[in-house]
Amino acid sequence: MIKIEAVTLEAAYKDAASKLECSVTELKIEVVQAPSKGILGLFKKTAIIVAVREVNVENQSESNKAKEQDKSEALKQKDNEDSKPLKQDEKLQKKETQKSVKKESQKSKNTIKEKVQEQKSQKESTVIKDDAKINKQANKPKKKFQATKEKEEVPCILNNTIMPASFVSMQDDEDEYEVSNYLADYDEDEADIQNMSEMAKTVEKEINDLFDLTCFNIESIEVSAHDENTLLIEFKGEDAALLIGKEGYRYKALSYMIFNWINTKYQVQLRLEIAEFLKNQEESICKYLIGVCENIDRDGRAQTKILDGVLVQIALNELRNRYPDKYIVIRSTRDGLKYIIINDYHAS
Repeated sequence: MIKIEAVTLEAAYKDAASKLECSVTELKIEVVQAPSKGILGLFKKTAIIVAVREVNVENQSESNKAKEQDKSEALKQKDNEDSKPLKQDEKLQKKETQKSVKKESQKSKNTIKEKVQEQKSQKESTVIKDDAKINKQANKPKKKFQATKEKEEVPCILNNTIMPASFVSMQDDEDEYEVSNYLADYDEDEADIQNMSEMAKTVEKEINDLFDLTCFNIESIEVSAHDENTLLIEFKGEDAALLIGKEGYRYKALSYMIFNWINTKYQVQLRLEIAEFLKNQEESICKYLIGVCENIDRDGRAQTKILDGVLVQIALNELRNRYPDKYIVIRSTRDGLKYIIINDYHAS
């Protein structure tokens, strides 16, 4: 902003434009004092103005834009210059990482190969050791074992004796052991007992003495002669039924134990009754055999279902009594389950 004094306003405008280096149209002028000629040359006044150059907004914005563009270009150039070494560093890092990955993969492959070789060597060593053991065993003298053959199960019933075949020890001797090693030595006087009633009294006393030591509440164990070759043993008492067990497993074990005792010591058979278990089994199997007998009468042959424990022997006894001229035997499946087949004898 400048202050201009001239004779006229036009002259003042021109002077302001020349001093501000612009045109008169670009000036913002404020008239401080207007010129006057006065009276008769007296009181004459000059023109005084205050002038300011007006800046064009459009030109200024364009110039600012140009400056900003120049600055941005300069920054871009700087960024490019700075990014070049960064890119180079990144490339170097990538190369280094690729090299390290390759080295690690090679190391892992080598370790895997080493492990595979170790396993192969271990297998070879074990095979060699096994071969050596086999050769040693082959060179050793072989033990003589008794030949074992699968035998048909023969019913263990003598004179209506109910004794499941599973209760009788049919084990073959795998080693060179004798049965006599496991049998107790009995006095000759006890073995010579021939009177069944006296034998029954002796067995009754011994078996009561034995079960008095157990936790079961057994009132009495009665032993009597069922026939000339069979002893009938009856368990009576509050806990007698507990001696049967689920599916008769305790009954089987107890029958096996008592039978091996009295058969070895007195050479007699056993009929064991506990809480009418044997009686109920006989009744149930008799009902089942009605249908089997119908098949036998119609076709001349038949086969029972899988029977367990006492049921097999009861069914065998009943069928042999009814069909004495038939071939009636117990067969076993591969799983050891038992059933009975009934057929005609082959003509010789």
